[in-house]
Amino acid sequence: MSSKTDLQLRDLEKNSDSHTELSIDGTNSVVTSPKNSFLSFLHSLNAKAGTEIKGIEPVTEGEKNDDSIWNAASMWFSANLVIAAMAVGLLGPIVFKLNFWGCVIAILLFNFLGVLPVAFFSVFGAELGLRQMVLSRYLLGNITARFFAIINIIACVGWCAINTIASAQLLHMINPHGARCPPWAGCLIIACSTIIVSFFGYRVIHMYEKWAWVPNSVVFLIVIARIHLSGSFEVGHWKQSPDTAAGILGLGGVIFGFAAGWTTYAADYTVYMPRTVNKLKVFLFVAAGLMIPLSFTMLLGSAAACAALNNPLYMEYYKKESAGGLLYAILVPESLHGFGQFLCVVLAISTVANCIPNMYSIALGTQSLWKPLAKVPRAFWTVAGSLVTLAIAIAAYYKFAAFMTNFMDAIAYYISIYLGVALSEHFIFRKGKFQNYNVGHWSSWSELPVGYAGCIALFVGAVGVALGMQQTYWTGQIGRLIGSRGGDIGLELGFAFSLIAYNTMRPLEIKYFKR
Repeated sequence: MSSKTDLQLRDLEKNSDSHTELSIDGTNSVVTSPKNSFLSFLHSLNAKAGTEIKGIEPVTEGEKNDDSIWNAASMWFSANLVIAAMAVGLLGPIVFKLNFWGCVIAILLFNFLGVLPVAFFSVFGAELGLRQMVLSRYLLGNITARFFAIINIIACVGWCAINTIASAQLLHMINPHGARCPPWAGCLIIACSTIIVSFFGYRVIHMYEKWAWVPNSVVFLIVIARIHLSGSFEVGHWKQSPDTAAGILGLGGVIFGFAAGWTTYAADYTVYMPRTVNKLKVFLFVAAGLMIPLSFTMLLGSAAACAALNNPLYMEYYKKESAGGLLYAILVPESLHGFGQFLCVVLAISTVANCIPNMYSIALGTQSLWKPLAKVPRAFWTVAGSLVTLAIAIAAYYKFAAFMTNFMDAIAYYISIYLGVALSEHFIFRKGKFQNYNVGHWSSWSELPVGYAGCIALFVGAVGVALGMQQTYWTGQIGRLIGSRGGDIGLELGFAFSLIAYNTMRPLEIKYFKR
């Protein structure tokens, strides 16, 4: 690291010394004592509960005390070995009419593309100590970053709602001939479990995620065994046609949205890693921590869907309760019965591992949106986000497949625009060097890029998405040319349009505004 960046961080630490508090878990946290008595009470309550007090302020070198590479990997391993990832794989054969090998192509290719930006921006967290939405002020421009913060808040809620619904479906299937868990109660159980862990912050989240993948992996292995014993799985017939290509692109967009959706959270979970950590290891471990569970679980979902096409019992339960119903059909009736119901409960509860990062990052995204919001403790926003998610999950429960498909595609579209702008800024205008990021400017409107180029790129990228997308509510002029039903290339065009627009306008912004 250059002496310039070292000096920036030392200055930041020096300026923070006058208002640094020590939380119960030993994490030094820069906290400006709010004048409002209610906010003071919230901060005091946080400290007494042992929660992470620090908000969106840069993490200084003295606070960086997480040197575990395994933490960086296991965080994402647990978060993606969940029912919702399996539900994405189900869409291949059932919604996009692909055979198993078509699903394999889409899953491996688009997962690989999706995990790369998450692993890449995880390195920024360790190097600069900036939360992802604060880092975005440097990459997108200060104004544009606020728009993306709003989108990110919506994405956090949507992600958590999808996981909550999938788990609630599974809980609702338990004990079909007796008292059953109502959908609203299942959603409430998942929401409360998420609040309990995410409330305490970075350290507790990493402790939970370190082992949360173990019970899920055991249950999924049993699911594989039961599908094999049922004799229902068939690869299916491969059709060489434009419709197959359109199906792979359609499923690929959903997969990319799931995998790359973590991009706007990535740096949040490595900010406490020391700057001296091996950055290549961080990148590789995070990529592996994403790629392995995503591919495994989605492939399992596609295999289960292929089996359902040949098994009336499986399809009956899938039509009733979507992904949760199919898992129940595989594990309980004509299968493991009571023990299978126990496995369903384990799988449903452990999907909390995917909700936790969303509720932690929704707080950071809210704080980065507007300075007065940053004065409210992170834990408060975590609880508020969970309650909003609960309300949406209950409302969307009966439209799960459509809700998930449309949401994942929307995530893919906005992530593609984010990447087109952010990668251009880092590699072209900041020469790919961390020395060109002044951490001390993180909250300075007069020093950060204004964001005019980013806003234009966001608008132009959205035009590209509109031209290439293929959804039930809209098919673009270019997307409708692929296959007989149209194909979705919205994320590809969104990336290309935003990249071209940003690289055209950013030099003008630098010329006239000098930043």
